[in-house]
Amino acid sequence: MGLTALVIAGTADLFAGILQDQMTGYLFTGMMILIYSAIGMRGNIFGATGSRIGTAMNIGAFEMSIKKGTVLRANIESTVVLTLIMSIAMGITTWVASMLIYPGADDLMNISDFIFISTIGGVIAGIIVLMFNILIAYIGNKREWDVDNITAPLIAAVGDIVTMPMIFASTWLLLKVRDGLEIGPTVVLSISLALILITIVMAVHIIKRKVNKRDFSGEAKRVIVQSLPVLMLCLIFEIGAGIIIQNEQDKLVEYSVLLIMLPAFLNEGNALSGMLTSRLSSMIHLGTLEDKWVPGSGAYENFGIMSVCAMLTFVYIGIISFGAAILTGGADNITVLTSLGIIVFAGFLATTILNFLSYYVAIAATKFGLDPDDHCIPITSSVMDMLGSMVLVLIITLFI
Repeated sequence: MGLTALVIAGTADLFAGILQDQMTGYLFTGMMILIYSAIGMRGNIFGATGSRIGTAMNIGAFEMSIKKGTVLRANIESTVVLTLIMSIAMGITTWVASMLIYPGADDLMNISDFIFISTIGGVIAGIIVLMFNILIAYIGNKREWDVDNITAPLIAAVGDIVTMPMIFASTWLLLKVRDGLEIGPTVVLSISLALILITIVMAVHIIKRKVNKRDFSGEAKRVIVQSLPVLMLCLIFEIGAGIIIQNEQDKLVEYSVLLIMLPAFLNEGNALSGMLTSRLSSMIHLGTLEDKWVPGSGAYENFGIMSVCAMLTFVYIGIISFGAAILTGGADNITVLTSLGIIVFAGFLATTILNFLSYYVAIAATKFGLDPDDHCIPITSSVMDMLGSMVLVLIITLFI
């Protein structure tokens, strides 16, 4: 099930890579930072949602209902609020990072522009991913699947596919409004402030409302309160990953195959770490994995599964990315062996890192009395985005 989901995810991510390759005209200063922060955060929020739903299914607490007090209702509410909060935070931090790293850049947008793009694109993409998350829960519950094996890669892929075009679409809308209307900048600023106000009202409503201890009506508040500090910390790593990619933008644009394979490479790292941490979280909840600092046989068995899935999937991604580059006319300056070598070597290093990282994050969360379903996927995915970007850049430097 996991390998099938990874292959589907890798294929889907190909379209995100092709879109990125064809939309280089919209890659203003800071856009790479925002794009990959948004993609990573989408996986963090919705991957954790899928992990919580998977655990609820495994322990018999899940029901396919959005009535007040159900697990699904609580996850929908918390996911919507977290998406809004983190989209605004991404817009602000992207602007700050761009101002500090690229001062004086001619095409650097202002803070309200970044908030507009991040929040409009993030909300639309979030609604689509949320619907897909509910669909997976519905089908998984009906067919009695172990959704821990499929949610992370599929949600990460859907997040990539919808986030990138929505970011580009919101950028197009921004330019039309800001530059096409006489009061365009005022309109953009007003919309950005309105989105911030709506977010504050929704968050306060959920946090302050009365809850019933006999059901899951307090779960949304718990998820928001416990997840927000972790997601804010993760945003630092996502911004770091975006900066690394932004600095390599010229080389990525020059070698189209690298730009095409980039979303799939990073997504597979997120998907694999999400799969592993989802499985480990469920094992911890079920008592089949002891929270020891030295990994046991159960952990190493899962490491082996991830490694096999990773190598097969990265080879597949390398082949289809090169094929896509040929079709788009961007494979003339690189060979298929070089392309495959880059992604396989980078994939091997990234998978080795994520195996141990995922395990120790899950164990640390448990030791601190936290729910690994809330924290493992955001932390491992964000750290792997930055480390995966560093690994990929290192291997590209060695090969090209």
